Order: sequence, then C-alpha cells, then structure tokens
Amino acid sequence: MSGRRRLAVAGIVAAGLVAGAVVAVAYGLSTGFERAARGADLPDVTARFAPQRIDDLDERVRALPNLQARSYRYEIDDIPLRGPGGATDEGRLELLLGGRRGYDIVEGRDLGEREGEVVVERGVARALKVGPGDTLEVGRAGPLPVVGVAVSPDNVAFPLAKTAKIYVEPFDEAVDANVALLWVNDRERTDITLASARTVAFGLGDLRFLTREGVAVTIDQAAGVVIALLVAFALVALIAAGTMLAAGAHADVQRSLPALGVRRALGFTPGGVVAQHAWAALRIAAPAGAAGVAVGALAVSGPARSLLETLNQSSPGWALAVPLLATWLVVCLVVVAAAALPAWRAARKPIAPLLRGGELAARPPRARGGGGLAGMGARFAVSARGRWAGSVATIGACAGVVLLMLGLATLVVRLRDDPTVLGKRYQLTVNSDASLLGNLRAIPGVADATQRYEIEAADAFRLGEPVRLIAYGGDHTRFEAPALAAGRRIRADGEAEIGQGLADALGLAVGATLATLDPSGRELRLKVVGIVRALDRSGRVAWIPEETLRSADAGGVGQSVIRLESSADRASVEDELRALGLPPIRTEGATTRNAAFLATLAGVLRAVALLVGLVCLYALVQGLAMTARERRGTLAVLRACGGARADVAAVLTGAALAVAVPAAIVAVGLERFVLAPAVTALAAGYAALPLEPTGLQVAALVAGLLVLAVLAAVLVARSLSREPIVHGLREELP
Repeated sequence: MSGRRRLAVAGIVAAGLVAGAVVAVAYGLSTGFERAARGADLPDVTARFAPQRIDDLDERVRALPNLQARSYRYEIDDIPLRGPGGATDEGRLELLLGGRRGYDIVEGRDLGEREGEVVVERGVARALKVGPGDTLEVGRAGPLPVVGVAVSPDNVAFPLAKTAKIYVEPFDEAVDANVALLWVNDRERTDITLASARTVAFGLGDLRFLTREGVAVTIDQAAGVVIALLVAFALVALIAAGTMLAAGAHADVQRSLPALGVRRALGFTPGGVVAQHAWAALRIAAPAGAAGVAVGALAVSGPARSLLETLNQSSPGWALAVPLLATWLVVCLVVVAAAALPAWRAARKPIAPLLRGGELAARPPRARGGGGLAGMGARFAVSARGRWAGSVATIGACAGVVLLMLGLATLVVRLRDDPTVLGKRYQLTVNSDASLLGNLRAIPGVADATQRYEIEAADAFRLGEPVRLIAYGGDHTRFEAPALAAGRRIRADGEAEIGQGLADALGLAVGATLATLDPSGRELRLKVVGIVRALDRSGRVAWIPEETLRSADAGGVGQSVIRLESSADRASVEDELRALGLPPIRTEGATTRNAAFLATLAGVLRAVALLVGLVCLYALVQGLAMTARERRGTLAVLRACGGARADVAAVLTGAALAVAVPAAIVAVGLERFVLAPAVTALAAGYAALPLEPTGLQVAALVAGLLVLAVLAAVLVARSLSREPIVHGLREELP
C-alpha cells in the first residue's frame, strides 16, 4: 500500500473513530430509559399511600377506567443492609404481594422457589458487591441468600439514588399494602385514570402518584443538562470529522491531478473520471470506515455502559448495530462525495494545466530569509494559502471541540460542588421548624436563616406532569435565585415563578395561570409572573410565596436553610448546630450525590477526547505530507548537502507549527464565541451555565497541539528519509 493510500485510510479510520464513539454514546443515552422501561415492564402509574388492607384497596383499584393490570407491594424504608463489599442504613425492603413485578432480572433468577430469598437492585449489587449465590444481611431478618439482580428504571441506581432497593416475598401472609403499581391500556388517557384514582382514593392517607413521565423527569434530573451537552458535543465532533474527511479527499484529488489529466487526454469524459474517483474512494472508505466506526464504538462501550447502569438504564446491545451501520454509510457517502466533487471541478478544466499538475505546478518562488530550517518550513506551509487556511480551520475546529469538552468536565464538577451555579445562596440545611430560627440566626457566622417548604404536586390538567412547589419565608432571592429568563420575581400572594422546563412542557408564558393539585387533591391556581432557568428536576419547579402555601393549607415538608457570612468558619457553625441537636446538611449541586457518577462521565469525555486528538494528528500529518510533496525537490537538495533526518524534521516542524499555532488561536475563539454559546443555549431552559475555558485549559490545549505538531513532523520526516534522494532531485533540476 502506497504512502498516500495509507494516509487516506488513516484519515477515514480517524473520522470513523469519532463518529462511532459519539453515535454510540448519543444513541445509548437517548434510548436507554425507554429500553429499560420495556424490559422491566415499568408500570404507568405508581401510587404510594398509608397502609391499607389489600381486599379493600383492590375493590377500589379494579374499578378504575383504562386499567389493564395492577399489583401491590409493601415498602419498608431505613433497613440496614450489609454485604461483602460494604453496608448502608438506607435500604428499602420491597415486599411483593402478587401480580406483575415491574423489574427485569439481569443476573440469576427471580423469587419464587424458596422462602427467605432476596433479589437486589443492580446498583446495590455493585455497591455492596453481592450477586447470585452470595448472602446479604437484611436488618432483623438476618442473612438472606441472593438469587437475582434486577433493574427497574423507576429511579436512578443506588448510590446515585438515596435508597438501596431489595425485593423479597412476604414473611407473613397477612401483609397490608402501601404501594400500587398500575398498567393502563392507553397511555394517552393516563390522566383519566389518575383523575378517577384521586376520586376513589378518599380515606387513603399520604397519597402520592408517580407516573412513567414523572420517572423520566427523575432520571433526567440525575444527569441534568450534562447529557444534553454531551449529545451537543457529539454533533459538533461529527461535523469536525466530516470536515476532516472532505479536506483529506480534496488533498488526494489535488495530488492526482497529473494522472487525471492523462485520463482526460486518453478520451475519458469528466463523468467517467468522477466515477473512477468515487469508486476508488468507496473501495478505501468502506473497510476503513467500518473499522473506524467499530473501534470507536468499542472504545467508549465501557464508560457508556457504566453511565447507563448508573442511571438504571440498559445498554443498546445489538440494537446499536443499526445506528452504527447508518454512521458507516454516512462516512462512506462523505468520503465519496468529497472525492467526487473536487474531481468533477478538476475534470472540467483544460487538459494541459492538469498534466502540469494544476495548482501543484504553480509553485511560489523558493523561500528566502532568516529563521533557519524551521522558518523555512513555516514559509513553505504558508505559501499555499488556500490549503494552509483549510488546515488551520479544520484543526482549529477539532481543537475547539476538545476545549469545549474540557469546559464540560469543569462544569460537571461545578454542578456537583458549587450550588451557586444553580442559584442557591444558602450553604446549610437543618431539619427544624420556624420556632428555632432565632437560635439559628444567633450563631456566629450565620448571616440569615429562614424556612424552606417543598410540595410534590401535579398539573391539574395534565396529571402526569409533576411539579415541585417551593416556598420560602420572606424574599426567596436571599436564599435561592435562579436566573430570570422572562418576567419578574414574585411579589404577592397567588404569584409564581416557574422553571423554563415546566413552561415548555405546559405551554405557559408570563401572565398565564398554573393550576396544580397537591397530593391530597386540593387545587392551587397561581399566576405566572416569571420564568427562570432552573436545573432542578429539569425545570419542573415553581417558586411561590409562603402566604400562598399557608392560605391553601397545602402543608409541605419544611426545613431551615442557613446562609453564611462570607468570612464565616463553616466547621464552627456546623459544630454549633450539632450542639443544638440539629445535624447540618451541606448544600450540594444537583448533578449527583455520587462521585463515581462524575468519574463515569469523565471517562466518556476522555475516551472521545482521545479520538478527536487522533483526528487532529491526522490533519497535521496530512498537511505536512502535502507540503513535503510540493517541496520534495527542495528537501532532496537539503538531504544531498548532508542534511540529516533531524534537519528535515526541523523544516517540517516549522511547517507544522505554522498551522498548529494559528489553529490554537482559532480553537480558543471558536469555543468561546461559537461552540460554548451554542451548547449553553441548549441549557438555557435549565440554568445559566458558563463554559468559558480556564487559562490552564487553554495552556493544555496549546501544549497538546505543539506536541502533535512535533510528532507529525517526525512521522513525515521518517517516511521521507526512506525515499531515495535522486527521486526528489529529478523534480528540483530543470
């Protein structure tokens, strides 16, 4: 295989790597929930309530309209669990009381063969290192044999979710139920079922509904806007890969202009010449593209699978073959089109200029001036202005994507560690009532304290749409102030600021009415006066005045939130709170409560970053190979006069740096003014998320491009030194 063909294959493989990786990640994330929900037979509605006798409960439930099936459970929280790999006091024991399970067994088998067996949720199995055949200590029940591992996408996996779920058969026949799982015939009419359920639920205490759509919102909250930005990054990376393919094909056509002229002189029509180029490109693109796409998908399969499992979702498996096949076809199409279009333009030119080499023959005068060998190489690269500009633009685009990815990694950490990104201005929370606010404010270092209330409600017209109502004592902006997207802050009773996600879901604007139902079925109508960028629960939240909450007698879970002075010693304040018998809870970001989740996201980003770096390396090698082809004679003279491989590498390093340095400038400008605003716009419905690169990230990018430039120069110099000097001298001599 010739050097030119190896270079073309390398470029197609590199582009296929990026395409396969990003498509695998994007497809897995976009389809993971629905796939897991189908596999687990996820119920359409989950109702939780105070314990009830199953006979009385079932008499009400089976009368619901649009009901296909039902099953019941009894949940017990705060069960200590201990396995070979760890322990937790936040276990949730799910006693299965017959009917459809609502989970999918992914290891081992289901319950049913013997009493006293247990099935554990996959996240619990990983965290506590248990599996089929192991023993799990379950509270007062003692050691129980684990027979299976299950997945139910009704929440994210433990420990990203707070509770560690396990499933057992009841130890006693006379067990009440406090959970009902409902499957409907027509999901479009779930609201009718929910409305009827509220009507027949009279006498059921603490009634709460969670719909399949609400579960999707919960899952989306776990990954937050990071997944949306990752998908956006995938699109940008694909565009960069397509640009690289086009640049490579154009360079290949330019190198073959004399041969193209010979075919035209022999009587080939322009269409025949184009068909030959397209067929030659397809023969290279088909195997190289397939290899690149397959290896790219395999490279991210591990991190992507871990990410999906953390979200309690399923990997696509063989279903990924369809989008990967489509990706391969797109890569082949881009390569063929990129080869055919420049060939078509060249084939229509007069034959004589083609035989002379077209634009390759129009060599500028030999470089003169100082700067040594590296300076001479830089002038070589810049002299072909069109190709130099194309290389700078292509490498700058790829490097801009890498810089964007570094910004995403920083953003993930900020979402975890910096609550101010989400508009939260309080640092601590304690479980206390309003009577202790004076004591809290008297603690040295505390700037202010107030009560914060939350209610899990639903839209009164679309009962499947969950809404979290939040109220503060006094002005809520002192403690939580997400950025306004439209309108103003709440000022009076009956007003609400709603998240952009809720506004989009319900079609609400400033001045509209938000009608909600609390868990007890009471309706609360609110005038929308502001729309904010809220990340929490994907923007399905609303801030209301405390007076509105009290006048509606809506109740709500209350906690005291504490804002510290800028110079406060947090540790001292926390000690004072513990002395009052109020253990403090530190305010955290909304992305995750699990550092391993962030590590998984970082693994995905690093894997794709490596692949994009390969595309940058190929772009530099391709540009240098073209420069070496044009300056073949000059480099041969240098070698004939005693120049070693290091001297040739110095010339090519100068040429590579002449591309890499301006490409770094383009990358910084592209990320700051194009890519970052574009992906930030995707998050505008959730939060104001800055993606500006740090100085350290810019320095790392520049250093990386310089290293790639030197590596590319060494590779091309090594290839060139193997060529006999006389071949180059023939081109230099008249």
